[in-house]
Amino acid sequence: MPEAPVKLGILAGGGDLPGRLVDTCRALGRPVFVVTLEGQGATLPADVPQASFRIGAAGAILDRLRAEGVGEIVLAGRVRRPSLAEMRPDWFAAKFFARIGARALGDDGILRALVATLEEEGFGVVAVQALVQGLLSPVGPMGALAPDGDAEVDIRHGVTVARALGLLDVGQAVVVQQGLILGVEAIEGTDALIERCGSLRREGPGPILVKMRKPQQDIRLDLPTIGVTTVQKAAAHGFRGIAVEAGGTLTLGRDQVAQAADGAGLFVTGIVTEAV
Repeated sequence: MPEAPVKLGILAGGGDLPGRLVDTCRALGRPVFVVTLEGQGATLPADVPQASFRIGAAGAILDRLRAEGVGEIVLAGRVRRPSLAEMRPDWFAAKFFARIGARALGDDGILRALVATLEEEGFGVVAVQALVQGLLSPVGPMGALAPDGDAEVDIRHGVTVARALGLLDVGQAVVVQQGLILGVEAIEGTDALIERCGSLRREGPGPILVKMRKPQQDIRLDLPTIGVTTVQKAAAHGFRGIAVEAGGTLTLGRDQVAQAADGAGLFVTGIVTEAV
C-alpha cells in the first residue's frame, strides 16, 4: 500500500495564499494543520484544523506542530514584522534571536536562520510554489498590454536598483517613473509603497512597480507576491504597469490579474532579470 502523505504544517501570514494552499492540499488528500499568526489576517476555510499564536510564541508553536504530527512546514502569506517589544518572545524565541544576533538585520537573514532552526528541530521546510501549481510568474505580458520602449528603460533601471536593495536585505520592490526612483520598499510593504509613490508621481506616463526576489534569497521563503489587489491599487494611483521577476515572484490568480490589468489599462509582465 502507498505510504500516507506527510502532514503539512502551514505557518499562515495574511492574505489569500494560505487558504489557496489549504484548498490544494485537500484536493490532493494531504492532511494539514494551520498555525495562524496573530494580527496577520489570514483568509482560511472555517473548518480547517488550526490554532492561533503570537509570533513570539515559537516554543509553543513547535510543540503544537509536533503534537499534531506535522512532518513538513511551509510559510505562506505576508507577515507584518513586529518589533521585539510587540513580539514578546518566549524562551525559545529569545534564544533564537540571541543565537543569530547581528544576522537579524533584515527579513532574509531572519528567515534563513528560521529555516535552519526548523530543520534542526526535525521538520522539513518546503516551498509554497512546489505545492500549488501555477504560482510562479511567467515570462512576458499576463494580459493584453505590454511595456513600450520607454517603459522597458524604466524597468531596467528599476531592476538595477531593486537588485542593489535586495543585496542589502532591505526590500523587494521599487517604483520608477521616467528614470526617477519615486520610492523603495522597506518595512511598509508593497501596498503602502504604491500609495506613497502615487502622491509623488510626475506628469506624463505613470510609474512602474518593479518586484523581484533578493539575489541571495532562499526560494522557499517570502517570494515577492502580487495579486488582483496589487493591480487595483496600482491603477488607483496612476501607475502604468507592474513588472515582476519571472520564476522568482508569485502571481496569485494569474487569469484574474490579467483581467484586472486589462480592465484598468495597465500592463503586468514577467521579466528575466538576469538579462538586465
